[in-house]
Amino acid sequence: MLIFGLPEGRELSETRKLAAILVADVVGYSRLAGADEDRTLARLRGLHNDLVDPAIAAHHGRIVKRAGDGSIIEFRSVVNAVRCAIEVQTGTIERNMGVPPERRIEFRVGIHLGDVVEEADGDLMGDGVNVAARLEGIAEPGGICLSEDAWRQVRDKVNEAFVDLGERALKNIAHPVKVYALPAVAAKAEKPEPPRLSLVVLPFANIGGEAEQEYFVDGVTESLTTDLSRISGAFVIGRSTAFSYKGKSPDPRQIGRELNVRYVLEGSVQRGGNRMRVNVQLIEAETGAHLWAERFDKPIADLFDMQDEIVSRLANRLGQELARAEAGRAERIANPDSMDHYFLGLADFNKGPAADVLDKARSHFDRALDLDSNNVGALVWRAWADVALVANWLSEDRQERLRLAEADLNKALRLRPDNASARAVLGLARMYGNRALQGITECERALAIDPNLAAAHGWIGLAKHLAGRDEETDAHVREALRISPRDSRAWTWMLFVGFARLHSGRDEEAVTWLNRSIDLNPNTSVSHLGLAAALARLGHLEDALEAARAGLELDPSFSIARLRRSMNFSDNPVWLAGRERLYEGMRLAGVPER
Repeated sequence: MLIFGLPEGRELSETRKLAAILVADVVGYSRLAGADEDRTLARLRGLHNDLVDPAIAAHHGRIVKRAGDGSIIEFRSVVNAVRCAIEVQTGTIERNMGVPPERRIEFRVGIHLGDVVEEADGDLMGDGVNVAARLEGIAEPGGICLSEDAWRQVRDKVNEAFVDLGERALKNIAHPVKVYALPAVAAKAEKPEPPRLSLVVLPFANIGGEAEQEYFVDGVTESLTTDLSRISGAFVIGRSTAFSYKGKSPDPRQIGRELNVRYVLEGSVQRGGNRMRVNVQLIEAETGAHLWAERFDKPIADLFDMQDEIVSRLANRLGQELARAEAGRAERIANPDSMDHYFLGLADFNKGPAADVLDKARSHFDRALDLDSNNVGALVWRAWADVALVANWLSEDRQERLRLAEADLNKALRLRPDNASARAVLGLARMYGNRALQGITECERALAIDPNLAAAHGWIGLAKHLAGRDEETDAHVREALRISPRDSRAWTWMLFVGFARLHSGRDEEAVTWLNRSIDLNPNTSVSHLGLAAALARLGHLEDALEAARAGLELDPSFSIARLRRSMNFSDNPVWLAGRERLYEGMRLAGVPER
């Protein structure tokens, strides 16, 4: 327990104010630390990093002091303090599920609204702090105690029912304090389902045990944990908790129960001669089933460059694999909620840019937002679906689609200014809205948040094409492919280079890139029709006619006139001249004019 008074001989730089003070400490901390100090410290750090500190920030709290297992936190209002306490207590019990009672970390919390003295260094002291500390001392494990002054502020503002404990004499407090308690918040909670997209990255195993390789192995684990945390809606167990499993071989199902996560990622690094092999596998924690595996086998170069490349590739691919797994779960749910619809929409979106597929995906995002208007992921992907309809020549109402997309993205960024995907898709919308340079700026902002966002690199390549700088497209696309070579969207990046080559008269290279795009995704008309134009300009009319037939089968209503109405992505004269080459190539390939 923390009790802070004025140190003897210290002069006050006195600023008095009324403040909502929360004091918390860990029940039986000395016993826990005595039994297993390293693991207790690791789990406590993990709780602070993954749960407590984010909750404090979300509820506008300020950590005044931490000492040992205790904390003093100041809030702008008692309502914020109580909501934060309830979130932490409930979240703590979720993380204790499957943990033996003698190893569980539980908090006591006391909250008071009172007069405090604020020092120049931000420290707080006085009766306002002391009363909160004494209230914490009488709270049950997992419970919250409020003074009457604090309770008056929240009695009609939170759903939980506090119990009147009457007046209590608190140690070293001059007058009795009437106390209200929310006993054992967590103890009442039923065992929750693990959160969606919940994952722990276990410390990678160092096969061979070379000491000089250990920092590389740990670096991969730490960097991957950080990058996966950027996935929208993801809950990734913090490094401190994950590293408490280092050197052990626990059953993934046990880990899932202990940490209450759906997925476990484990891996190993092995060095042989001048090569490095990295194996990873994604495991469903509930069943122990292996969902996905990948292997990297590369010549040893600069270890830091290798670490960056491995982490980039894994983070991009894992984001897609986790979304696929969550969509599979959502399909089996009778009454899907907002996040279920989000994942179902994501699964449809990734099937390819046909009008009916994108409309179906968009309907799921609409439903997700009907159920939760602040679902940031659904806002971003609904906007992306609108932009995809424009980009793939599938929409006659181009301006309205782009307007809707920007409105969704601006809302998403108001809710989550650090959402890299929202920033990047906003860049894409601006590119197709004849603002290529603004689009580049937005994608660069996205990459400042998440350097491994491969799509942003690819879209900068598109913007260079729209700006008439076709020779620069290739480098950005190659960077996207380096970071995420098996990305489900890689076909679009190859498409950008194919059209850049076609616009600039390098038709043989255009054929190569467009064929690569079709190999990855044969189900989009854009690639086939672009290929038809390039083949026709080379004089390969029979092949051009076949490519045009394939494109028109996928989009029977396509015509050059419709394309003219929708393909107004740039007013750059170089790009406009290239667009005329495209139209002429399509005519030669037999694409209908109207």
